[in-house]
Amino acid sequence: MASSTLTGKIEADVEIKASPGQFHEMFTHKPHHVHHTCYDKIQGCDLLEGEWGKVGTIISWRYVHDGKAKVSKQLVEAIDPSKNLITFREIEGDQLKEYKSFVATLQASPKNKGSGSIVHWTVEYEKLHHGIAHPETLLQFLVDASKDIDAHLTQPN
Repeated sequence: MASSTLTGKIEADVEIKASPGQFHEMFTHKPHHVHHTCYDKIQGCDLLEGEWGKVGTIISWRYVHDGKAKVSKQLVEAIDPSKNLITFREIEGDQLKEYKSFVATLQASPKNKGSGSIVHWTVEYEKLHHGIAHPETLLQFLVDASKDIDAHLTQPN
């Protein structure tokens, strides 16, 4: 996906079995539990400032991407429970070595037919320079983690 612009937006949908509310709850109020669902990808999430589930909260993720341990300090920029939506803005960490700005939004919506949900991920970014790749592998990381979280949320007790 060659582009002459430094800004971009990429999106992906993931079909899951969990309800929109279950999935939204995991990222809004329980991100510190996410690593239990996909430890090969995410090693932890810490509350640095604020409260789980509140706009303005700052959290730190420890994760592995492309075989390398990384960190991400994020601001919870928006939460809309009625739409099962949450937006995270990167404010410090490995992504800002390549991107001037990096914002990830997830929205979980009920499927049109049957049970389950569609999780829609949107990543908006500005690269530091033209030599930086578009973040497709990061979007795939979010898709893969979503599938792992879904498997955890829907496993029989």
